[in-house]
Amino acid sequence: MTISLNRRIAIAVAVFVGAVGTSARQRETTIAAGVMLDGRGGRRELVTIVVEGTRIVRVEPASQTANPTHDLRRFTVLPGFIDTHVHIAWHFGANGRFAPRDDSPAQTALYAAENAFATLTAGFTTVQSVGNAIDREVRDAIARGVLPGPRILTSLEPVTASTGSPDDIRAFVRKMKADGADVVKIFASKSIRDGGGATLSAAQLEAACGEAAAQGLKSLVHAYGADVIATASRAGCTAIEHGTFASEEVLAELAARGTYFDPNIGLVAQNYLANRARYEGVGNYNPGGFAAMERSIPMNLAVFKRALAVPNLKIVFGTDAVAGAHGRNIEELVYRVEQGGQEPMAAIVSLTSLAAESLGLAGLVGTIAPGLEADLVAVEGDPFTDITALRRVAFVMKGGRVLVAQGFSAATHGVRSGR
Repeated sequence: MTISLNRRIAIAVAVFVGAVGTSARQRETTIAAGVMLDGRGGRRELVTIVVEGTRIVRVEPASQTANPTHDLRRFTVLPGFIDTHVHIAWHFGANGRFAPRDDSPAQTALYAAENAFATLTAGFTTVQSVGNAIDREVRDAIARGVLPGPRILTSLEPVTASTGSPDDIRAFVRKMKADGADVVKIFASKSIRDGGGATLSAAQLEAACGEAAAQGLKSLVHAYGADVIATASRAGCTAIEHGTFASEEVLAELAARGTYFDPNIGLVAQNYLANRARYEGVGNYNPGGFAAMERSIPMNLAVFKRALAVPNLKIVFGTDAVAGAHGRNIEELVYRVEQGGQEPMAAIVSLTSLAAESLGLAGLVGTIAPGLEADLVAVEGDPFTDITALRRVAFVMKGGRVLVAQGFSAATHGVRSGR
């Protein structure tokens, strides 16, 4: 049954308000876990996670807790998932086609809210959304507690070749900071659909990442070629996205400099191809562009395998989720493990504590430990032995509020629509 967008949002808010009311009446919440993966590589069985307000206060043996608030002993409990690269406002319009520019900002915000809820119900309690000014309003509504969704960090508008000279770029970064940006997004390469060639000079990259650091902001660089990647790392940029043409040498340089690497290999290109009819004819979504994306899939897998072999390289989890992919973010991780050969525990760390570290949130989320936010996800099965267990989300708590519980089905309520 098809349910309208407004109806989906109404359902989401109703579920959220009910969860908030329940949380407000419960001063101390106890969650009994059959297996707990702490996000740093640790694993414990039969423990109770004790939450007061928004924070975890202790983790103790389950035997010390009678009648837990939430009995999740049949499940594996992990920190809330983190996606370091999404486009939360990207959606398909009423005609089923990709809508890069809506006539109504309010309609765009509603689609973004729907995508945010679909992402939350898939276990993602924090995302970094890069490239749309409307993200700020959605971020702030979620932060106020009036809209259900993951914690959002946003870049607002990106730095591109048209931003101008190094001085222009520095001024632009300062403006983004003043406007409320959490991170600076930098396009240092063309789209892979256009060949991925360089678009910024070393001086422009140094200006963007240097000013971001001066403003206390992280910087995320869209880059494909080895030379551009190396230049961005030398400029002090925080993270490299994509990196399809990265060599072993440049990956080793990223590791030496502590630059995070987010290759986006298992969801975005596959999603574009699966939804080709909904994208084709818009901008560079043309036959040549789709052919380039298809060719990129084995190249992306190859660079990921090269990256895994580089000691100390910080490979974080990000999907580049666009229209059609929201709520399916975890497919990236399943692909990395099943096709890329990443060890399940390393993949889970990349999804949780390492992702939090890359966003500057290591003291807030990404780990199940006393003092951190109570962002918790329970899944059916053990992802250490079956990574697809991460698809089977049965419980989501964000900041001490239960937003998804066993028996609640997003599909039943019509909210996981892939918009």
